[in-house]
Amino acid sequence: MDNSYKIKVQNVTKEYDLFKTQSEKLRSFFSVGNNKVPHFWSLMGISLEVHSGETIGLIGVNGSGKSTLSNIISGIIPQTTGVVDVRGDTSIIAIGAGLRGNLTGLENIRLKALMQGLTNPEIDALMDDIVGFADIGDFLYQPVKSYSSGMKSRLGFAIAVHVNPDILIIDEALSVGDDTFYQKCVDKIAEFKDLGKTIVFVSHSLKQVEILCDRVAWIHYGTLKELGPTEEIVQHYRDFTKWFKAQTKQEKKHFQRQMKNNQKTFDIDAYQKQVVADRQAAEPNNGNVAAEVKKDFYGSVISEKMTPGARWLTFAVTLVFIFTCWANISGHSMRSIIQNPSNLVHVEKVLHDSNATKSVK
Repeated sequence: MDNSYKIKVQNVTKEYDLFKTQSEKLRSFFSVGNNKVPHFWSLMGISLEVHSGETIGLIGVNGSGKSTLSNIISGIIPQTTGVVDVRGDTSIIAIGAGLRGNLTGLENIRLKALMQGLTNPEIDALMDDIVGFADIGDFLYQPVKSYSSGMKSRLGFAIAVHVNPDILIIDEALSVGDDTFYQKCVDKIAEFKDLGKTIVFVSHSLKQVEILCDRVAWIHYGTLKELGPTEEIVQHYRDFTKWFKAQTKQEKKHFQRQMKNNQKTFDIDAYQKQVVADRQAAEPNNGNVAAEVKKDFYGSVISEKMTPGARWLTFAVTLVFIFTCWANISGHSMRSIIQNPSNLVHVEKVLHDSNATKSVK
């Protein structure tokens, strides 16, 4: 990978814990033991670059990880491992992305523009253009939660393309709406391309991908299956879908089950060792490969999980808090309780007497 990229993702993975209930998630968070939690790897080591002024398409079946990757690039969610280097401001367009349901369309325009770094005078100057592009009529003054998916897409697209981002990420935003709005969006994207903007285009519509994209990345159940010229990769993907459709119902289920199982059993440590081995083969004179790979994997990642030490510390602080509260209820000083722990036994009597007094009153 060279240094002329606009976006670089390298050895990027994303892990999700599969909790069935919120209480199960809470118990796992505070557990001090090394409990086995079912997990799922949405991405399993994605590496690619997007160059300045390029439009790259992300294609793949549902659940392949396309939206996960686009959300990581835009900074909405963090990666589990790997390097994500984005050189410029991003603006993501997805159905309802970043829109607050309780706010009106007009309020959402100002909020999203402020979050992109625009000032109120700059927003006022752009407001008529945004409203005209969205073209949602009086619904502009209604809460977004009352919008259809097409109206949300219209509003989100209108805001995103008018805040002048360096990098535009479009995630299935053209899959809803009428032909008139679709053509308006295509014209705007073409205008962005002429201005040299970098675009990441996520879509199930291969025709849209062929029209708009310079290169295509085929994301296949969490892995980068192919990356190359649009015509070539799209044809390979069509061949795959044709093959899949020709399978029996049982064969389709078996294939999908196998792919999903690969994502559940993915071993991040084994993958890291493989990356180290590949780097060592390519750089035999570099004695720091293992350390460099580890830094690439975890150096820019903020852990979403508590370490064992942090769990024990949380547990200890909780116990101290409970002990302090119990001591206050007992009416004894901390020193007297430490010297004579039996004083805590009287707490139950104090509470009983207090309740009895209230009942008499």
